[in-house]
Amino acid sequence: MGYTASVPNTERHSDNRTRRPAAPRGRARRGGTDGGHRAANRVVDILELLAASRDGLALREVSRHLWAPKSSLLPLLRALTARGYLAQGRALEYRLGPGALDLGAAAPAHRELVEVARPAVVDLMRRTGETVFLGTLCSDRASIVYVDKVESDHVIRYAGGVGDRRPLHATSSGKVILAFLSPDEREQVLQSLSLARHTERTVTSLPALRASLEEIRRAGVCVTTDELVSGASGIAAPVFDRYGRVAGACAIGGPTDRVGPRIRALATEVAATARTLSARLGHRPPDGKEAGARTAP
Repeated sequence: MGYTASVPNTERHSDNRTRRPAAPRGRARRGGTDGGHRAANRVVDILELLAASRDGLALREVSRHLWAPKSSLLPLLRALTARGYLAQGRALEYRLGPGALDLGAAAPAHRELVEVARPAVVDLMRRTGETVFLGTLCSDRASIVYVDKVESDHVIRYAGGVGDRRPLHATSSGKVILAFLSPDEREQVLQSLSLARHTERTVTSLPALRASLEEIRRAGVCVTTDELVSGASGIAAPVFDRYGRVAGACAIGGPTDRVGPRIRALATEVAATARTLSARLGHRPPDGKEAGARTAP
């Protein structure tokens, strides 16, 4: 996936003379007037606001939420968009761009996962011969991002790089993360997904996706066949943190004709590695059983 090339930030200053009206009672002031460099605080305000917005916000809405004039926000929004940290939709609404998502992928929590996972991920690739991925939920809540990868030695192998994003509803990593989110968070995410069709096997209806997620929860692993790309299959299991929250997914991907005949054995390997990673993150199942302990039929 290509990203927009970096360009110089031409924003030199914001309007320091503008006084923000008093925030309504019960509403916390944002960082722009709490001290420090005003333009820097305003950039953080913008990123935090858009990270919390599911559908993006137009300039006037950003102005209203931040109690800041459009004239001082527009240069910042343009600079952030040019650098790839924001993106604009068809209605000119602003939302987080790939640059911001990549920064999220480099956050300490993700780095901890990558650091503890690396030896086990390498070992999984050696045992299965297929490319292994670690994926986490993107802040756009519509996709997963690969935070680590160990590539297969096969000439024909699954392609994908660290930082690449894939849709939640059409990938084994995405669906297994969805399946093990808390019920409320899972439903919020489901209601926001577009469920775009990528192949004839892509799940494109909410009832079908919900049923698939229930099966994944029962099995402890997710197997996808030709759902994102014809001829490519994936097998993923959830990785949990010390608080019992799904921290990501461990997955293997490969050509369907090579992966298909070995589904049961590969699912067992992926589930075992995911349990190992969960334990290394401090996860201790209260009932002594781990999600991902069962294998797909």
